[in-house]
Amino acid sequence: MLEVRGLRVSYGPIEVVHGIDLDVKEGECVALIGANGAGKSSTLKAICGLIKARDGSIRFDGQDITNQAGHAIVRAGITMCPEGRQVFPQMNVVKNLRMGAYARTDDAQASDLEEMMDMFPILRQRAGQAAGTLSGGEQEMLAIGRALMARPKLCIFDEPSLGLAPKIVAEVGETIERVKGMGKTILLVEQNSLMALRLADRAYLFEAGEIVLEGTGEELQSHPEVAKAYLGH
Repeated sequence: MLEVRGLRVSYGPIEVVHGIDLDVKEGECVALIGANGAGKSSTLKAICGLIKARDGSIRFDGQDITNQAGHAIVRAGITMCPEGRQVFPQMNVVKNLRMGAYARTDDAQASDLEEMMDMFPILRQRAGQAAGTLSGGEQEMLAIGRALMARPKLCIFDEPSLGLAPKIVAEVGETIERVKGMGKTILLVEQNSLMALRLADRAYLFEAGEIVLEGTGEELQSHPEVAKAYLGH
């Protein structure tokens, strides 16, 4: 579904992603793990059209989407749950959810909104509440629901557990598993490497802007270097 080849990303003269290759197949959950500053989030932003690729190609569903505008990427079928949730704080929960469907023209948006309320009962309870007053965990559920309202083929999660309490982190992991169970294809960047590898069918390890290791989630969990550096054992 997603094919990245020779991707290079720079901020000014500083290159932060050095010619990586990665693939995501339909129905998979693929995780990108590694230390802060390794190039994971920059890779996601290039895929989503939020920053320009300096070189290389990005193909989605057989189409070249390299350096297309962000709104065109959404219409192609990719949505992102961004790092830090980035809900619209002054809008209420329902309006935030509806924003996820801004590019849609079909008549099923109302039924999808009800589905999100069923999937996240806390959002139904908070329906009229300003999103900025929600807890971090509630905002993450809202961000996930908003992304799903676009009916994406590929759902990208950038650090979904960042800044959340351990109990809420576990709930976020369960939610991503439910999204996968809906048949969605997932690309996940997550500092909680153990959770990411448990969720992942396959994973890539980033170091200093390069992919240094890849394999199934189980293979990377059992790899001695990954276990020592990222899993704490």
